[in-house]
Amino acid sequence: MAEKKLRITYVKSAIGYSIRQKATIQALGLRKMNQSVIQDDTPVVRGMVAKVNHLVRVEEVQGEQ
Repeated sequence: MAEKKLRITYVKSAIGYSIRQKATIQALGLRKMNQSVIQDDTPVVRGMVAKVNHLVRVEEVQGEQ
């Protein structure tokens, strides 16, 4: 059974936002605008995404890509 993954895309700059939000973006593995990363769909990652949902776009994907 394929486990759920999230494709997280960095769509808005963190300039002007708090240091904690910038650190969350980096902790998700995002470095440049329009970069996408695939993370496991865990409560920890969901919480991080919830804190920066105004800066990222999230899509659910199935399995490894």
